[in-house]
Amino acid sequence: MRVLITGSSGQIGTNLALRLLAEGHRVFGVDRRTNPWTDAFPTLLQDLAAPQREFSGGIGGAPYPACDIVVHLAANAKVHELVEHPHRALENITLTFNVLEYCRANGLPIIFSSSREVYGDIHRYMTDEGSADFSYTESPYSASKIAGEALVYSYARCYGVPYIVFRFSNVYGRYDNDIERMERVIPLFIRRISRGEPVTVYGHEKVLDFTYVDDCVDGIVRGVQRLLTGEVQSRTINLACGEGNSLVRMAELIGEALGVRPEIIVEPAKRVGEVSYYVADISLARELLGFAPQVGLAEGIRRAVAWSRADGGGT
Repeated sequence: MRVLITGSSGQIGTNLALRLLAEGHRVFGVDRRTNPWTDAFPTLLQDLAAPQREFSGGIGGAPYPACDIVVHLAANAKVHELVEHPHRALENITLTFNVLEYCRANGLPIIFSSSREVYGDIHRYMTDEGSADFSYTESPYSASKIAGEALVYSYARCYGVPYIVFRFSNVYGRYDNDIERMERVIPLFIRRISRGEPVTVYGHEKVLDFTYVDDCVDGIVRGVQRLLTGEVQSRTINLACGEGNSLVRMAELIGEALGVRPEIIVEPAKRVGEVSYYVADISLARELLGFAPQVGLAEGIRRAVAWSRADGGGT
């Protein structure tokens, strides 16, 4: 199996690529930055958000090797950052268009990485895939993922591009400590708590579905296999742990893993664009993919802290 991964230098892309390589598959990465963790697979440095007109062989005529499927992970992914810099949401839409044009020109199926953010702030506590109500769109980031999904659906309808859309939720774990590039809450809290610094939670009751990266990657691999065989296609699937935990609890678990008592500051106000409640309904992933998350938050935090300490990211 030959897999092209966009956003291959990110956390999910790196873990996915290494998993595929370990199973004997070929991987080719495309990213606008070098991979800070591994050089185990070739990566073409390319800004996929630039306008393009040529897609035969590679986006913009770049020399891509032949592949069987595209896993499209590349995106500007920090919600509040895109509130402050909304042009990055437009970049997300442009790069998804470019990847879809590449798939159309070369007859390739696509796995598209969407987000729980498409559900908006859940007040109905319904998160089956059909319950997304786009009038609840919270931010430019969530709008860019809604637009990306819409493009995928249109390319399937108009051009027959096979797809699976995965809606991820707060993926964390290995290869997730490049905080200077993009702050994510778990590696940020690990760093601050390990240094004895306070951490701030916006909303005591804020509950999210945290997904350990190995579970996320396992779901993607299952999707890749079933999309290539035609067993599953033209489906939108939540890929998460299926359990809700508060950010306060997450911070407490980091403290336990580090052997310290964290100083947690709770602010009442929700920051613009951020979701305050989400727990995924993963019944469709279980049914279609045989997906069964193995790592709950307590164990996942323990592993994330251990990896961060070994890598030097928690100091």
